[in-house]
Amino acid sequence: MTGTVGQVRADVEEASRWLAGHVVRTPVLRSPLIDELAGARVLLKAENLQHGGSYKMRGALRAVGRLAVAGHTGVIAQSTGNHAVAVALAARQHGLAATVVLPVDAASTKVDRARAAGARVVFAGTSVEERVAVANGLSDESGHPVVDAYDHPDVIAGQGTASLELIEDAERVGTPLDALVVPVGGGGGVAGACLAAAGSGIEVYGVEPVGCDSLARSLAAGVRVPVAPAPTIADGLRPSCVGELPFAIVRDTLRGVVRVDDDQIAAAFRLILTELKVLAEPSGAAGLAGALRLPSAGEGRRVSDSDRRRTVGVVLTGGNVEAALVARLMASRSADLAEEGVAA
Repeated sequence: MTGTVGQVRADVEEASRWLAGHVVRTPVLRSPLIDELAGARVLLKAENLQHGGSYKMRGALRAVGRLAVAGHTGVIAQSTGNHAVAVALAARQHGLAATVVLPVDAASTKVDRARAAGARVVFAGTSVEERVAVANGLSDESGHPVVDAYDHPDVIAGQGTASLELIEDAERVGTPLDALVVPVGGGGGVAGACLAAAGSGIEVYGVEPVGCDSLARSLAAGVRVPVAPAPTIADGLRPSCVGELPFAIVRDTLRGVVRVDDDQIAAAFRLILTELKVLAEPSGAAGLAGALRLPSAGEGRRVSDSDRRRTVGVVLTGGNVEAALVARLMASRSADLAEEGVAA
């Protein structure tokens, strides 16, 4: 993935053609209440309905498929969960062996999905550095390549196809995007979004949990800045540092990063479940939490017609969430409503 912006955007378009028929072209959802809260038309790309439960399937299929064509017989991946599940599924589809390295505190839903897809699961600490070290060691032993969760050109191009579809679908129904919002872990998804939006004038924003804001700090410093990830319900958004390749792509193209806390993520999670009637994991709901906190429609908007309503696209990146967490997040809302009733 080198060359001009036009050339690298072509990688996303090529990945989209290659993935056609192999991934779900997920629906775009909308809620009048969410529009009202955002002060904009909000279009949400439901990648929680993708194969494997997340948009990670796109990048995994693209990367693993090309490795299979090249003659590799196995692959290795590390992640907090969704990328591992996606690589396991992609490997099974292409007849490759898969080993995935997960943190010891990985959500059991994601562990079970990876195993069900036929992957060998190895646990390694709680930090990305520990997982990377183990994955690289396993690669050295087996000769199988590592499919990085975000620092891989085919993964970035694959993830970018979700944003490309959202851009295309919005244009098709006559509501072209003014802004595009993507949650940020290692940065592969938001980098893919920047490539998909290249040349369109669409403002691309990343969203990070408070205390897990390596990208925001890196953009401010001009170099990649690692962080000690803070606790967050968005378990997929806590790498210690944005990837080298994603940072190189977004540093001059990303409009900004919105930081959101767990209360804001939880509120967005409940909105998605109650208004859209779909289940998104907190890491995916973070995108909506960020969209609700974008700069107002009058600040730096690209459209010349000030009367046209601003349209914001959000990629709901995944839906693999523990039942216990769903219950806890919904129970907390019920408690809040009860307190409001008593106060009234």
